Amino acid sequence: MNVAVKPGATGLATPVLEVRNLKTQFFTDEGVVRAVDGVSFSVAAGEALGIVGESGSGKSVTALSLMRLLEEPSRIVGGDIRFQGRDVLGADPEEMRNLRGGRMAMVFQDPMTSLNPVLRIARQLVETMVVHGNYTGDQATDRAVKMLGRMGINAPERAIHSYPHQFSGGMRQRVVLAMGMSNDPVLLIADEPTTALDVTIQAQILELLRELNRDFGTAIVLISHDLGVIAGVCARVVVMYAGEVVEEGSTEEVLSDPRHPYTWALINAVPRIDRHTPGNRRLTTIEGAPPDPLDLPQGCRFAPRCPFRIERCTEHPELLAVAPGRDARCWVTQAGGRLALPPSSSRLRGEGLGGEAGEASPQAEGEGLSTLALDPEAAPHPVAPEARAGLSRQAGKGERLLEVRGLVKHFPLPKNGFFQKRLIVHAVDGVDLDVARGETVGLVGESGCGKSTLARVLIRIHKPDAGSIVFEGEDIARASAAEIRPLRKRMQMVFQDPYASLNPRMTVADIIGEPLRFHGLAATAAETREQVAELLSTVGLSPKAAQRYPHEFSGGQRQRISIARALAVRPDFIIADEPISALDVNIQAQIINLMLELQEKFGLTYLFIAHDLAVVRHISDRIVVLYLGKVVEVARSGVLFERPLHPYTRYLISAVPVPDVVVERRRQHLQLKGEPPSAVDPPSGCRFRTRCPIARAVCAEVPPPLAEHQGGHFAACHFAGEFQPDGGGAHAARHG
Repeated sequence: MNVAVKPGATGLATPVLEVRNLKTQFFTDEGVVRAVDGVSFSVAAGEALGIVGESGSGKSVTALSLMRLLEEPSRIVGGDIRFQGRDVLGADPEEMRNLRGGRMAMVFQDPMTSLNPVLRIARQLVETMVVHGNYTGDQATDRAVKMLGRMGINAPERAIHSYPHQFSGGMRQRVVLAMGMSNDPVLLIADEPTTALDVTIQAQILELLRELNRDFGTAIVLISHDLGVIAGVCARVVVMYAGEVVEEGSTEEVLSDPRHPYTWALINAVPRIDRHTPGNRRLTTIEGAPPDPLDLPQGCRFAPRCPFRIERCTEHPELLAVAPGRDARCWVTQAGGRLALPPSSSRLRGEGLGGEAGEASPQAEGEGLSTLALDPEAAPHPVAPEARAGLSRQAGKGERLLEVRGLVKHFPLPKNGFFQKRLIVHAVDGVDLDVARGETVGLVGESGCGKSTLARVLIRIHKPDAGSIVFEGEDIARASAAEIRPLRKRMQMVFQDPYASLNPRMTVADIIGEPLRFHGLAATAAETREQVAELLSTVGLSPKAAQRYPHEFSGGQRQRISIARALAVRPDFIIADEPISALDVNIQAQIINLMLELQEKFGLTYLFIAHDLAVVRHISDRIVVLYLGKVVEVARSGVLFERPLHPYTRYLISAVPVPDVVVERRRQHLQLKGEPPSAVDPPSGCRFRTRCPIARAVCAEVPPPLAEHQGGHFAACHFAGEFQPDGGGAHAARHG
């Protein structure tokens, strides 16, 4: 992988975009919010610039200001924005319409905000080109088909006549990129374009951005809270905090040698897929919250959270050079100081020193239980006897809390006509899963592979169609609602979107107190209040939060409330379904640390579902890889990442970005082509064969059993371990 650095990035050419002292404010009833407060940067021709920072740091408001897409009560109150030397802030509405979508384009985080759901893709793409007068209708249609193909969409001639809802999230993002690039813009602004995407789709979108930057010479401003994404695409990076730039420099230098404490903390809060060393699993976190933009401090805005602060931090520092090509807003580094702390603690606190980021501790040899997948249409025992013996050996190492066998969940689709054949979604199609008491099992795979459905079946939100779910010796697969109810307090779930799972009309006290009252764990109102206060303290929230409503909290705080509610009934087993997917790196690190602390304190057992493999590696003892309703590989965390046996697992690992430019340049990136097949009509035999580089005839005829290849390492592949990509990224296989 090569990060594109064009000659213009040296600063010798006139910048495509030049921003000076930009100030954007929101005029609210409570006062003036200084969302962007004196931001300056430039982007050269053909350069890719990254902007990073926590939510609320001003990244997206900066992007909207560049395009002049702000709405009341927000206004740009000062500064200068020049695009190719032209005054953007002084342009009239007609000039801005010509600029937007023409020479300047923007891609938003949610592609559905840019696509009209009632119009076909063809009309939306063609309209974008025709309205700017660059193409006729026929020319625009031909170009639209070519652009969709260029963005990696299969059968673009057919796809162009589809509606947005008929595409997956990754395909919709490709359509938006095609729309943005349709008029050959000089500058593309991408605001969190991969946040909600799987790692494989994210890798494809990032490769598209690199190609646009490299092949078309398009200047890119990429906004993201994922430092690995920035490392893989951008030559230069701007770090924002509390509405201002706190550090700027080349991506390689900033990520390897940060000169601002905030940048240092962000880097150390990120779990890395390329590191797996024994020791403390706590991540470095920044305690506290960013300052209130209604009342910003007079001195350094990061000082209340900074472990490096000195007496002079009561004065507000300017953004000054600390090295050639490096600027930082920090009194310590401007005076020649370096940011290095002893590995003594996992938290950055204002009153003391923090520590280095902890790494995932490896599972002891032989620990944990293994997982097997059974095909319900195959023979009753498709796994070899020696593999089952391996399962028994593994299960003997710990007390089995959950035992799942042959689990199946299908969803029939409504028929469009009387004579139409009823279609079935094969969401979970023969899964075996063992979880030992006190361990964390990670569950990974692309969207649509059945992760969330499996979780909901295990907790009996859905009733399985076949198979058994044995929890502490009791089969709950066929249990009635009345029989399940007492078990609810033993098995709890934390959902991906905490706001969707919290009643917005109930106070936090009522939300957490409700399960206490329902299960008879609190006899009186006073006892309920006492337990609610204790639970809030346990998850790191003030007891005063009990009287507030969910909308009054940040995303990370709402997730803590969800965890407190799950803990209220004193469960043994918690299923966490994407609990950190939409959170900033610092909040993500806080939630991970919280879950680790709670596991140690209460002996909890986790099934942790996520698409971020670096996080899964960090927190999990064992990892289960799911593809299209079936388990394809299971191993201890460290072993899986060091020696993956299934081609799908290797692709997933390759797609995860590392927040280190040097490492990213050395890594081999494999591009998994195409979308997963439909769960309505899954492929015969091995379900991965339609995307597998080493598939052979037997793969289409015989479903591969999940067999044990090494101690506790299982893979469902006829040619496990044979996929060995060569040094140039081509696919090679050993044909025995």
